[in-house]
Amino acid sequence: MSPVPVIVLVGPPGAGKSTIGALLAGRLGTGYRDTDADIEKAAGKPIPEIFVDEGEPHFRELERQAVRTAVAEHSGVLALGGGAVMDPGTRALLKGLPVVFLDVELADAVRRVGLDAPRPLLAVNPRKRWRELMDARRPLYTEVARAVVATGGRTPAEVADAVLEALRPPLAPTPDTTQ
Repeated sequence: MSPVPVIVLVGPPGAGKSTIGALLAGRLGTGYRDTDADIEKAAGKPIPEIFVDEGEPHFRELERQAVRTAVAEHSGVLALGGGAVMDPGTRALLKGLPVVFLDVELADAVRRVGLDAPRPLLAVNPRKRWRELMDARRPLYTEVARAVVATGGRTPAEVADAVLEALRPPLAPTPDTTQ
């Protein structure tokens, strides 16, 4: 049987997937893996250059492969790129896994990502484009997620606590033995 990620984080750019993922991995004593980093390593260049040199369709194919490989090989905390959930095959692959959607408000995402950060899909009018991405992706994030954790007004440590709490199995009711 192949390993299964202990937690899979999804969400838009600026949600904190990398920060929270590394923090969770440290707390759980397991490895951390980011499919965007896997893509950059395999391609030998940053994601914005892949978009410019080969185009978004090529990047999305690399992303599909990276997600498939990571889900098959990694048993720690896994963070997926913001657009990975757009692929139906990726969504099918995530079914039944402990996926958490890190939900972030625009103001927090802009502050975290920065308007000059090299995010290819946010290059022109980043606030408007981010809203458009979220309108398209939010239903897909919620479709694959076992839990949704809002990040607004929370420190990374508080978000990590909320992720762990959201994935904790409910306690079984204790039988009433007084009767």
